[in-house]
Amino acid sequence: MAVNIVVPEMGESIVDARIAKWLKAEGDAVRVGEPLVELETDKVDVEVPAPQNGVLEHIAQAAGADVKIGEVLGTIAEGGAAASPAPAAAGSATPETNTPPGAKTSERRVAATPSARKAAREAQIELGSIKSDGPRVTRADVDKSSTPAPAAPPASIAAPVAAPLPAPTAIPVSAKAPAAPPPAPAPRPLGERLEERSRMSKRRATIAKRLVEAQHVAAMLTTFNEVDMSAVMALRERHKDAFKAQFGVGLGVASFFVKAAIAALHEFPRLNAEIQGDEIVLKRYYDIGVAVGAAEGLVVPVLRDAELMSFAEIELGIRTFAQKAKDGTLTLDDLRGGTFSITNGGVFGSLMSTPIINPPQVGILGLHAIKERPVGVNGQVVLRPMMYTALTYDHRIVDGSEAVRFLVRVKELVEDPGVLLIQS
Repeated sequence: MAVNIVVPEMGESIVDARIAKWLKAEGDAVRVGEPLVELETDKVDVEVPAPQNGVLEHIAQAAGADVKIGEVLGTIAEGGAAASPAPAAAGSATPETNTPPGAKTSERRVAATPSARKAAREAQIELGSIKSDGPRVTRADVDKSSTPAPAAPPASIAAPVAAPLPAPTAIPVSAKAPAAPPPAPAPRPLGERLEERSRMSKRRATIAKRLVEAQHVAAMLTTFNEVDMSAVMALRERHKDAFKAQFGVGLGVASFFVKAAIAALHEFPRLNAEIQGDEIVLKRYYDIGVAVGAAEGLVVPVLRDAELMSFAEIELGIRTFAQKAKDGTLTLDDLRGGTFSITNGGVFGSLMSTPIINPPQVGILGLHAIKERPVGVNGQVVLRPMMYTALTYDHRIVDGSEAVRFLVRVKELVEDPGVLLIQS
């Protein structure tokens, strides 16, 4: 009896997906639990496993198709699993396989994350040739394999000369002359205008849709301030080595702002709320979303119960999320929920921006690059490491005075980080 392969329930308002790639072809033998097809959603990429042993009988939806939750992707016929091909007799031709033209057999057999498979295809690297320390090949493993090894230094500087150089010998007249440089590419014809067209990924299309929706649903307004980072940077400089040695992670700037934001949210709870119908829901827990960069744009994994976390736990959590985003291994649980968000455009060099709220949240704190600027201190003009901060808030439930005072409180706490350490 044939068993259907269906789009699984994935929770968190995910109702559809896009087929990124089939990992098996019709007629291939499959084992229960073996990945069959990669699905791309607006949050994460997932692999759909085989529901039973058998043979992939039929593929109902081709790569690139948009599918709904519960929709049939194909069927597996139980029993009748294709036997392994017998070894070819000596002198006989290699037997044909049912691998589609251009597909690499090793790619289909190696356990790997969806993002790793995609990166390997783009880099034209066989997954079977990639070394991995874990159970599956990750995007980071592919990146390491695609990075060329540094060239060996010239022999003349590789090691000091231990003996006198031999007498020079004459170069035969017949020696091969240096190869002529390749011809320069032909100039682009005047007036030629090149374009490249590609389909939006599912995630990028959803990000675009949600950003537009956020501006139509919320009454967004942004207020700004600036923070003197001198005290934080001095504290980090004094304790960075001991912190790294004890916890195995660097002491960054983000943990100070997470701690400061939580303390300020205690004082201004409407920024940690959401609107449900005609009700305002104040949340007395603090699940802080921290934006990290991924291949398809920013994603916002969530530090759950961040008010209970130490500086080290916050830094470890952010580092883990950043690595998972790079590897493409973020899960739906990593992205689910969140009561307030923090985004740091400063890591990309941004000096100032207006972040967009992540609904149903009503506030987001934007951090920016730290730059030395002349500021007045006690009647003197001095250079200080300064950072612009921005708070975008939903004016429907947060008044301007609340937003300004929240940002001022964050500024006060970061400029006097000892208070945060006492409260931790």
